[in-house]
Formats: sequence, structure tokens, C-alpha cells
Amino acid sequence: MDEVLAVPPVARDNLAFFFDLDGTLADIKPHPDQVFIPSDVRRLLQKLADMNDGALALISGRSMTELDQLAAPHHFPLAGVHGAERRDIRGQSHVVSLPESLVEHLHQRLEAALSQMPGTELEAKGMAFALHYRGAPEYENQILALAEGIASEHKQLGLQPGKCVVELKPLGINKGAAIEAFMNEAPFAGRVPVFVGDDLTDEAGFYVVNQLNGISVKVGQGDTQAKWQLADVPAVHAWLEQLVQEQEKKTSNKRREGYESLSRSI
Repeated sequence: MDEVLAVPPVARDNLAFFFDLDGTLADIKPHPDQVFIPSDVRRLLQKLADMNDGALALISGRSMTELDQLAAPHHFPLAGVHGAERRDIRGQSHVVSLPESLVEHLHQRLEAALSQMPGTELEAKGMAFALHYRGAPEYENQILALAEGIASEHKQLGLQPGKCVVELKPLGINKGAAIEAFMNEAPFAGRVPVFVGDDLTDEAGFYVVNQLNGISVKVGQGDTQAKWQLADVPAVHAWLEQLVQEQEKKTSNKRREGYESLSRSI
């Protein structure tokens, strides 16, 4: 990380927002099913989307189905499974898949391997697999070796390490590519990208945002390509509230100026 500012900038116009979920909008929990986005944070996200013509997307390793459940009742553009599945502002889905026979083979092989490592968990995502070891960190090296071995056997697969998890997914799929795809279409095109994330999986997104002269924000400590930093999830929530308040103030000022201009002309 180069120069790190305590709080990322908010006083800018024409922004497009991208948020990771686990460890960014929501606290990490012992089990993924325990994770939630507080209702007031969901409302802030919707306000921010409304004030920026819908240019706000969630970018996560979770599936789009999970993201919709966690964001409900709101409905945002999404990139799930690190971008292997993506839904644009029109509701159109873009999905990268693996051969069904390969998915079935991998599922059986991984399920058998992880059954020998108590406390680990396999999460099947259709076109990707997450090997969780948060509940059994002593198996970290075995999990990594297993995933690396499978990725070396199947050249169409890529490896994505994360916090107490390693994922096998289609090669070339990452959050940076997902952000690039959004930035090439309405309502994101022509705006300055802002991406907030906390994990190794977010570094590809930080890289792309930096290339576009955007605002890359790392949540928590650790080496990163991000240019700004927020301490933790509560700090993200506070920054998000500040951001919404700042944009609401600008909108109110523009309306007042418009009324004053109209009054003078009359």
C-alpha cells in the first residue's frame, strides 16, 4: 500500500460503486449462513444507488442467489462467484460455466477428500467450489495442496485463495474482470469506479480500479494494491452513511439553486 488515507474521499461526483460483501458490508461469521447485512446498511446502499442512476453493484464470491437474499428487499446489479455469474442493470444474466461432467467429477472428488478432514466444508456453486477450513485451520496446507493439484490437472480451472478458504473456479474469472465488464455498460460507463473490499480475492478489483484512476479501498490490515483504507466493517458502515449524507446535501443544494434561479428569472 502506498500513501494510505484514514477515510476515502466522498466529495466527488460521477461515481460508480462496487462493494464486496463478507468482511466489507457484513462481518465475517464462523459459518457463511450466519452472515447478514444490517437493514440500515441495505437502505443506505439503495439510497446511494438511487442517487447515482443505479451505478452500484455487489461483487462477491457468493452466488447471485445468496446476494439477492442478503440484500433483500433491494435488487442491485451483481457479480457472483467472483464474476463467473453477473447480472447487469437490465436484469440480464451473464454466466460462465464448466462442463457438467467435470463439475460432477470435481464434486465427488472434493467431497470424498474433505470428508477425511473433520471441520472443513465444501461449498458447491455450480461452476466453482469453495473449500472452507475456518473451522479446522490445521488442514490449511492439505486443502491448498488438494486444490493446487486439481487446478494443475484441469487447465480450465483457476485457484483463488481467500480468508480460510480456497476456491476452484473457471480460469480468467475474477472481480477485476467483473468490474471491467460493468464499467463498459450503462449506468457505470463514464463514471469513476469506487471498489471496497477486504480480501485477497479483491486485489484483482483494486488493480482494475487503480488502472481506471478510481478509488480502491481496503478494509482491514495487510498488503494491498488499494490506495485507501478503512479499519473494519463498522468503519465501512460509517463511511457509507457519510457518503450518502454528502450526496443528499449536494442534491438539496442543486435544487435550492435551481429554485433561486427560477425565482430570479420570473
